[in-house]
Amino acid sequence: MSASPKQPERLLARLEWTVIRRLDGLLRGDYRTLFRGFGLDLADLREYQTYDDVRHIDWNVTARTEVPHVRVFNEDREATAWFFLDLSPSTGFGSGEVTKRQVLMEFTAVLARLLTRQGNKVGAVLFNGVDEEIVPPRSGRMQVLRIISRIMASPVLPRAPQTNLGAAINRALAMFRRRGMVFVISDFISTPGWAWALLRLSGRHEGIAVRLVDPLDMLLPDVGLLAFEDIETGEQVVIDTNDRAFRRRFIAEVERNEAMLEEAFSKAGLDVLELSTGDDLVDAIMRFADLRKASGRLGGGGGAMKAL
Repeated sequence: MSASPKQPERLLARLEWTVIRRLDGLLRGDYRTLFRGFGLDLADLREYQTYDDVRHIDWNVTARTEVPHVRVFNEDREATAWFFLDLSPSTGFGSGEVTKRQVLMEFTAVLARLLTRQGNKVGAVLFNGVDEEIVPPRSGRMQVLRIISRIMASPVLPRAPQTNLGAAINRALAMFRRRGMVFVISDFISTPGWAWALLRLSGRHEGIAVRLVDPLDMLLPDVGLLAFEDIETGEQVVIDTNDRAFRRRFIAEVERNEAMLEEAFSKAGLDVLELSTGDDLVDAIMRFADLRKASGRLGGGGGAMKAL
């Protein structure tokens, strides 16, 4: 279903007034904090110094000279950022008035607008679990509207095969030829294997993982018998939420999954922003700015900034 031409414009105008205008005051124009380290051209090599980013070590030169050397980059003024957008059925979930998909759309619109205002190009890969759509990189406000329009027009599938996020990311990487920034925005509910795809991504690009969450992803309300349905496969099951043993198993499974996610993000070396359906978008982006500052001081990514 295609979006009315006025819908993307209304959404972006609202975000420019309520979010970007506030960010201008809070960040005071220092958007380099947000977009540090992408769109870089190799300028020189020098010996490694304390606090250098270990990801910039040139291992070939280091082996040849037996002295650690790092690559020094110049920032490209016209850089490219890609948004990999997971629109699979699970992102249509929201326990309140806002779904993960809506959070994804608004966060993407704000970040894309901040980037294009600085003269950068933005593109998008939309993945719904079955099909993929490419929005080639361009600059300008019209490009942001184009991406918003394609998200709105992407069908909300009632059913889809279990999401294979890793395969979709690997296919997208084949298109991301020039080094840039890649936002992977997903709830990471997928078949295993996506961690290796993120590792490949971080080796070639400045990667940011934006994990979409909802409060009910972590909590099980104690309300008696409830019928649950897998939003992707349609499988249904009735659960007694009063069952203490089941609640303990649920909590243990949540903790196991969180540990697995944290380990996967850490191994990939990505900065991670956790974005909840209950978040204020300005607060979330300021957390993102804090995350970028912290990872810059630490000399690498892999830190998780969770919702407050």
